[in-house]
Order: sequence, then C-alpha cells, then structure tokens
Amino acid sequence: MQSANLHLSDIENYIHPYTNLSSHRTLGPMVIERGEGIYVFDDMGHRYLEALSGLWCAALGFSEARLANAADRQMRKLPFYHSFGHKSTEPSIKLAEKLISMAPVPMSKVFFANSGSEANDTAIKLVWYYNNALGRPKKKKIIARSRSYHGVTVATGSLTGSPANHQDFDLPIDRVLHTDCPDFYRYGLPGETEEDFATRCVESLEQLILTESPDTIAAFFAEPIMASAGMILPPATYIEKLQAVLKKYDILLIADEVICAFGRTGMMFGTESFGMTPDVITLAKQLSAGYAPISAVMVSDRIHRAMISESEKIGIFAHGFTCSGHPVCAAVALEALRIYEEDDMVGRVQKIAPHFQERVAALGEHPLVGTTRGHGLIAALELVADKDMRESFPQSAGVASYVGDRARVHGMITRASGDVVNFCPPLIITHDQIDKMFDAATKALDDAAQWLATTRSNPV
Repeated sequence: MQSANLHLSDIENYIHPYTNLSSHRTLGPMVIERGEGIYVFDDMGHRYLEALSGLWCAALGFSEARLANAADRQMRKLPFYHSFGHKSTEPSIKLAEKLISMAPVPMSKVFFANSGSEANDTAIKLVWYYNNALGRPKKKKIIARSRSYHGVTVATGSLTGSPANHQDFDLPIDRVLHTDCPDFYRYGLPGETEEDFATRCVESLEQLILTESPDTIAAFFAEPIMASAGMILPPATYIEKLQAVLKKYDILLIADEVICAFGRTGMMFGTESFGMTPDVITLAKQLSAGYAPISAVMVSDRIHRAMISESEKIGIFAHGFTCSGHPVCAAVALEALRIYEEDDMVGRVQKIAPHFQERVAALGEHPLVGTTRGHGLIAALELVADKDMRESFPQSAGVASYVGDRARVHGMITRASGDVVNFCPPLIITHDQIDKMFDAATKALDDAAQWLATTRSNPV
C-alpha cells in the first residue's frame, strides 16, 4: 500500500527529466530503494545489475562506505559554506590542488560547480570572458558536433547537437555552431578509410571556420568519446587533424570529460587515451562517483591570466554558484579520488576491459546488431533493421527501448534509446558480473528479435 501511494505521489507531484511526461501518467515510476555494490533494488525487492552506473557516474557502485563516511564527517564538521568574496573551505582547497596535480595536461586553476551542464556553461562564459580580456569582442562563436551532448542549460543545451534538446525550447542560441559527427559506421562513404573519413570531417570543420571567419570562432567542444551519441570513438587520425586546424586558427579546445574522466577509458582521463591537448577540461559525474553533486572546470594558465586581468578591470569576477566548492561534495569527491588511486582503478580497468570488450564484440554477431563500439569500460550496440545495408529501424519502432525493457525483466538496467543500447558499468564490476550483464543483454536482444518477427508476421 505504501508503495502504491508513493507511485501515485510521484505521478501527481514530480516532473521527471528525459521522460515522456504523458506516458508517465500511465506507466508511473520505477522507484529504486537501495543499492549494494553494482546492484540496485526497487521497492518491490527486485535486484538489478546497473549497467550504466546510474547515469554514467556511479563508478564505485552504490554502497561505498568510505564515501558515505566522508560525507558524514564533513556534514558534522561544516555542512555548508560558500566560496564568494575570498571565502574557502579545506575540502575545496584540497580537491582543487589534487585535480591540478592529476591533470592530463598542464592546468592552472579549478572552478567548481554542481553538474556537467553547469561546468560546460561556465566554460562557455570563460571563453567569452577570455576573448573580451584579449580585446577580441568578435571571437565568440563556439562549435560543437552534431549528436554531441554537453548539457541542458540554455547555452549547453544549444551546444548539445540533438534536435530533441532544441525543439520548442527555442534553441540553439546564436553564436553556437555545429559540425559533422565523426561516426565512421554511419557516415563513412563506400570504400572510404577511417583516415580519409577523418580528413573529410576536419576539412568540413575548416570550411565552416573559413565561412564564418576565423576571427569569430572562439572554441571547439569535444567529448573524448561521444557517449550519449552512441559511444562514438574518434576515427583514426581525427584528433591529430582536428587539433592542427584549431591551432591554426587560434581556437580553444574544451575537452568535455564529464563521462570519460577518472578511469573509464583505461586511463585517468579520456584525453590521455586519445591524445587530446585541451585548453579547458570539464569534469563531473565520476568526480564524486555520483555520490554528491559536484563538477569542475580546469583552465590553462593563459586563460587564467586573462581572467585575472579582466577581473581587475571590472573589479570582480562576477560568476559562481551558491554551492560552488560545497565542502561536503568536495570531501566526497576527494575521497573518491583517493579510492581511484589507492585501489589502482585505472589498472583494474585495463585488466578487465579486454573481457568486457570481447563480450561486446561477440554481440556484433546478433542479427539485430549492426555494429559494436567500445573502449575501456564503456561500449554500445547499434541496432539495425538490415545489417548489410546498415538500415536503421523507423524512429517510431522503439526497438532499442524494447531491448532496454526486456533487459530489466532479465535483471539489468541500461540506457537504450534510438537505435543504441549503452553499457557503462561501475568500475568495480567483476569478470563474472560482466558475463551476467551481457548474458542479460543477449536474452533481451533475443526477445526483441522474436517480438519483431511476430510483429512483421502479424502487421496491425
């Protein structure tokens, strides 16, 4: 009875992000009650292997006592204080110091926010602030890639290259441009090599820069792996060619490491895995293993020096959030970073990733799977109606969503949308648990194949 009341209360009071608000009135919520290791339990007592780390973030699972204890200690000592007007707290200072020491390329300072969206939104503002400090008021346009994901604020929602994030929100705003998505499987031409495809993508970017005028282009946002787009990996030579063009036109590179950072790719940062040398790095999600809302923006010395001069001119750096560097969140993040290093999480991922990727690749033989993609402990399946022609299912078919629903029946939660089924399990997953995860995925794919066969033989 209490569960039924809770479900009804949710329907009557709660707006859910990334949810069909109409169908939610009928379907209601799936209420997750507790977590244990890589598993979560709903309010009916059912256990699920969480194959997406919640939302790409619960790197240490759902019951890490050290993180809970770190939050408790700090909550009792100093539950909140702000960082405005020269104020600071010990956890935020130590976390900033730690991040600078860990940075994959030299970074100067750290700014804290509360989410990946806020971190990327801050990065946009800093890019504009930077160019104003340098006396370049026209160099303000920012380029992202089609199908990229950088957040949902007015500015980052504009960067995000998804029509659903733009439609009827009156986005994108001006000064935001989009270039080609480097998805070789979907956009490569017949007979084209990955290297040739990379050249074509970067040449298209350069043409966009020249058309708009290099003096107006300020920055380029890039995820090391385009996770929300379906785990799009940079094609061979793409990063090298991309960075050469950005350097040629004095365009800043912002690495959106919100999903890739902290061991996910088998290196501490995704930028290390793919040879990126960014001017700004944004972090969130695994920064605290999802246990507390916190994000960070790391900036290079040249950007920070420009920030100082502009702040001196104006009299204040007028940007920040009430909870920037929140002491409890910072304490949790600092403890998470300690665990990553003490437990050699990078080494652990390197050791277990080959089996994970073997199981992913094996699913490429399934009749519904057109291709598989992955790196480290992150991967995706792209579903197709015709493997030879790489033909997608009609958007209305909801095949990936059906696979996701059936996976839940088989004891696994993942995120499936469009034609893509994603896998991004907690970094603490074991060899046997990887097998359980992909066994459930195989059953879900088989269920979907049977469902499609029945639907096709009995059309409405």
